[in-house]
Amino acid sequence: MYYAAANGLAEAFNKTLCNLLKKVVAKSKRDWHERIGEALWAYRTTVRTPTQATPYALVYGVEAVLPLEQQIPSLRIAIQEGLTEEENARIRLEELEALDEKRLEAQQRLECYQARLCRAFNKKCVFSGWRFAVRPIITTHRTGNKFLPKWDGPYCQRSLHQWCV
Repeated sequence: MYYAAANGLAEAFNKTLCNLLKKVVAKSKRDWHERIGEALWAYRTTVRTPTQATPYALVYGVEAVLPLEQQIPSLRIAIQEGLTEEENARIRLEELEALDEKRLEAQQRLECYQARLCRAFNKKCVFSGWRFAVRPIITTHRTGNKFLPKWDGPYCQRSLHQWCV
């Protein structure tokens, strides 16, 4: 089953992933399959402008622990190591309960961001007036016989629409 919206999102992410791989694999392009994990890690741990959060934090409820933080202990790691299992479980449960609220806030920020983009686009869009007597010709996409007409029309316009140029 084809779902156009999801396919568009997948293709947009694939474009982003390809751009990340181009940056990560600058010198040797043959080892891209070994570097894809690094590129995905960079994507998942980078704050997105529309949501103002990382994708990792929206999925798991906490910020990702960087590999460097495990080698050079940070304050966050030191605090987590000092906790007992019960305290750690309680804190994690509280973080998971707050996760739905974080996701709702991210959704609201995303909607505000999209509205801002829409307003910015509409500012540049200039109404050029009504266009009358447009007689469109439409492609038929016929491939069977080369002598069949490739176009249908012209058609008469029954309603007027506002055009943006």
